[in-house]
Amino acid sequence: MLLDFYLIEWRYEPTTFDIEWDRRGNPTQRFSPDFYLPEFDLYIEITTLNQKLVTKKNRKVRRLTSLYPDVNCRILYQRDYLNLLIKYGLEEPSQGSSLETLDRPPADLDLSAERRSFGSKLAG
Repeated sequence: MLLDFYLIEWRYEPTTFDIEWDRRGNPTQRFSPDFYLPEFDLYIEITTLNQKLVTKKNRKVRRLTSLYPDVNCRILYQRDYLNLLIKYGLEEPSQGSSLETLDRPPADLDLSAERRSFGSKLAG
């Protein structure tokens, strides 16, 4: 995973947020963003090219951030992910996305600076 490559600590779906309730106050819909990056206090939701899923996830993230304004949550679209791979030299522009090539950073890479740069790119 790209986060592992940059030694960025992450947690998979660590928090579930209630985003809709019935008349009695019981949660009727919940949302668990895909990843949490503690170093950046950032939740990330990954989405695909399926427009139906993209629309649904956009709505959930908008609802989450309106109900919980202190929660920082970003959607990472597939094109964004591929652009990050290309920008940070982990994929050639014509290759698509092969996560298996991301074993470890090159020896001459300033990992600390790259991690900060990569994290700030995710945080927007």
